[in-house]
Amino acid sequence: MKILTAQSLTKADFAPYGDLVAAHPVAAKHMINDGHTIRYHDLADIHCQDKVAKVTVNIFRSDMQALPVMIEKMERHPKSSQMFMPLSDRPYLVVVAPPGDFDPDRVEAFVVRAGQGVNYHAGTWHHYSLALEGVSDFLVVDYADVEDNCDEVALSEPLQVRLP
Repeated sequence: MKILTAQSLTKADFAPYGDLVAAHPVAAKHMINDGHTIRYHDLADIHCQDKVAKVTVNIFRSDMQALPVMIEKMERHPKSSQMFMPLSDRPYLVVVAPPGDFDPDRVEAFVVRAGQGVNYHAGTWHHYSLALEGVSDFLVVDYADVEDNCDEVALSEPLQVRLP
């Protein structure tokens, strides 16, 4: 069995898979609401190839996963990106692989800190939300009404993900 050790999520390391979504100092920002709110602007490139679909904003509530986490399948959305932003102050785990034919040798795992979100590029292989310290809610922005926009692959051998 292959064992992955999750690494800290950085914008550069995650760039091949999608966008790191966070209110960080290098993000474009604007003061709004009479100076009472900072708008961290355009943090993810929301993309869909199908003009029939519509953007949806959802909340996903994910159960806590016991460690080490066993990965038995992955999914991708070939026609659209999908963004996850945690609504809790808890870290979570992201497991991804590059777009294209699924290659289990190219799977990577990241520990995502509270306040950080991810936007998966269209076609990026990923596992569903993996909450680490309790039931966690995520704000999810993606496209609905898109047929054939979720491919799943069962791994021939599970991957085990451990924290550092």
